[in-house]
Amino acid sequence: MILEKVSLARQLDLVFRELKEELAHLTSGTVFVQIRNNMVGKFGVRHFPLESRGSELKKADRGLTESHQHSFRQTALESLKLKKWSHGEIQFEFAMRQNLLCTSVTFESNYNMANLVNPDKNGKTD
Repeated sequence: MILEKVSLARQLDLVFRELKEELAHLTSGTVFVQIRNNMVGKFGVRHFPLESRGSELKKADRGLTESHQHSFRQTALESLKLKKWSHGEIQFEFAMRQNLLCTSVTFESNYNMANLVNPDKNGKTD
């Protein structure tokens, strides 16, 4: 598949489909997606698979259901409408609270100083 021909929304959908099995075992964490030229590069999940109750650590019994994952993916896709940059990272935080999926989205734009101070071939700066 040639990513230049695939929309960012479709790429994000593919990210969530790739993470499906991992998310099925997690109740909280952060899905991160690094973007360059509106194309997904690196992506993954930051998570803490253990919960604590007092001094006792225990692994979550189950993670996000199909329904939770569908809702999470839809939220992520909808959030793309708010993105106004081509280089950066999006972080989708999630946590199950009383069997309710809570999510938040953080956008981080990245810029390269070399593009600002080094003129291009035509003598102009970006």
